[in-house]
Amino acid sequence: MLPARETPSPSLDAAAEWLSAAAEEMWLLGRSSTAERVADVLRRRIIEGDLLPGTRLSEGRYAEVLRVSRNTLREAFRLLTHEGLLVHELHRGVFVAELDEADLVDLYRLRRTIECDVVRSLTDLDPTRLRPLQDEVSAGEAAAKRGDWVAVGTANMRFHRHLVGLAGSRRIDQVTERLLAELRLAFHGVTSPQRLHEPYVKRNRALLELLVAGETERAAKRLEDYLHDSQTELLDAVRGSHA
Repeated sequence: MLPARETPSPSLDAAAEWLSAAAEEMWLLGRSSTAERVADVLRRRIIEGDLLPGTRLSEGRYAEVLRVSRNTLREAFRLLTHEGLLVHELHRGVFVAELDEADLVDLYRLRRTIECDVVRSLTDLDPTRLRPLQDEVSAGEAAAKRGDWVAVGTANMRFHRHLVGLAGSRRIDQVTERLLAELRLAFHGVTSPQRLHEPYVKRNRALLELLVAGETERAAKRLEDYLHDSQTELLDAVRGSHA
């Protein structure tokens, strides 16, 4: 993991609205540890694109808005640092992490293992369970029409989270949540989100149609090719942004 570099980040005032909403969301989560709930909220904010790579997390401000003690917040930071989502720099503070190319290759290797296996395991799937995926495909298509490519990326993240959720495994869900949060960090370094995300609007629709038809083996093979292509294109985009 590379150290966080200095990058422009949203002001704390600009983040106040979603932080306040996050504080409300936190108490709806069913975990016993407050630190874990805080970590859940911050992880989700990374997935949604609210926290950018290189953002410094102000301990005092975040503790105040999330309504937790500094010790609780530090424990949440420690959990997310262990996951590779945050980095602690001595005498400087805690920052949202940035990924290097080796990190991305590892993430996609894990994604192919988890997502393709989940799709192959689906049998006698109740079509109503595909509704969240249908909603995100529609959201991605609508965002593409209005040219909001960041929102397309968010819909794509949610699509894959719901896809893995079809396995009904809390442990797989937790692992996937961490993978997607790390992946979202790489998206922010891409100079052309449209070029990165546009092909997958149609590919998500095609994958969904195979699942609706119950063709899980074809869907798994299609997903494997999809993730190989996504890895290649993301790596090319990241290299291009650093050139």
